[in-house]
Amino acid sequence: MDSDNLLGEFLRARREVTAPRQVGLLHSGPRRTPGLRREELAMLAGVSTDYYIRLEQGRERHPSERVLASLAQVLSLGPDAATHLYELAHPRPRQPRVTGETERVGPELLRLMRGWPDTPALVFGRWMDVLATNALAAALYDGLEHADNLVRLVFLEPAAREFYRDWEKVARGKVAHLRAAAGADLGHPYLTALVDELSFESADFRRMWARHDISGKTREAKRFRHRDVGDLTLTSEVFGINSAPGQQLIVFQADPGSPSEQALVLLGSLAVMTG
Repeated sequence: MDSDNLLGEFLRARREVTAPRQVGLLHSGPRRTPGLRREELAMLAGVSTDYYIRLEQGRERHPSERVLASLAQVLSLGPDAATHLYELAHPRPRQPRVTGETERVGPELLRLMRGWPDTPALVFGRWMDVLATNALAAALYDGLEHADNLVRLVFLEPAAREFYRDWEKVARGKVAHLRAAAGADLGHPYLTALVDELSFESADFRRMWARHDISGKTREAKRFRHRDVGDLTLTSEVFGINSAPGQQLIVFQADPGSPSEQALVLLGSLAVMTG
């Protein structure tokens, strides 16, 4: 987590998950390691093998914009991952860390969320700690032991694989978002503790974290199986909160007239009855 070669680690991880067929290379017999060979990536990116090896080993730390663009293209990096690559190559000065500070959600946003009785909404922080929920979101996640952090929920909650009907996809997305949020600040004490905990407890987390996938949260359909109302398919939309950098608001909606909308209505009624 406190490596001095974050750029090299990222390049190696992405090289190892890039299949030769993805870049148009013909089958060349068995391989000792998965993914592209160093010399193959170097050739495709238009650099010498020696230069690429020095880059991956951390002996070359100042790649040009052209080299970074070529690497991003060969490795099929999406916008978030390409931005991450540039940040690792040209890290910005880090802001001083504030210790002992508790993230708080502004009262105006809390009032807004609580005014949505038919829409689950929650706010999470940089490391995906859940900072606030409205009543319907609390009902959606009710009964899940690790609902205080969205990454712990996926990997440490015994019921997570039933709750998330597309568990593998959700899990990869959460890990990719956590890496995107960290950027080059992988030595942050809170993140280090979280990753150590998850790595110790979950082989699946270790596997996914080692891939170095990078992706910010966007709009996507998620399929849930709730213990009281059954299956729901909800579209999630994520918004950055400008007044609180690092915090994000996630809102879930069901298609009008769909069974999922009816399930949300039922869930809201149950929440009122038990609240």
